[in-house]
Amino acid sequence: MKEFATDLKEGVTVALPRKLDESEADHELGSLPQWTRDGEVIERITVFPTFTDAIRAVDAIALIAEELNHHPDVDIRWRTVRLAMTTHDVDGLSTLDIEAARRIDACIGALAG
Repeated sequence: MKEFATDLKEGVTVALPRKLDESEADHELGSLPQWTRDGEVIERITVFPTFTDAIRAVDAIALIAEELNHHPDVDIRWRTVRLAMTTHDVDGLSTLDIEAARRIDACIGALAG
């Protein structure tokens, strides 16, 4: 398994996040009730009050993704936003997926609040 990857944006070699084993993944997801797991992917589906609220949320999530250099798959269907994440470099869920999910949850909570 690879331990390092080249960051194409910065052109530097960086350490890869650590892959979670089954028990770690289950434990971490216990603190993320809005997320579900399907194999090596975690997913969150959120229905926003309006289409523009959904787009604003995706825009804010994009900033988080850029900061972490870890980008979820995003599907927008009117007011419903589906996010899916996995770490391709480790062929599964990693610490980075959990960190991104926590930040996304905080972001969505702030937008709703």
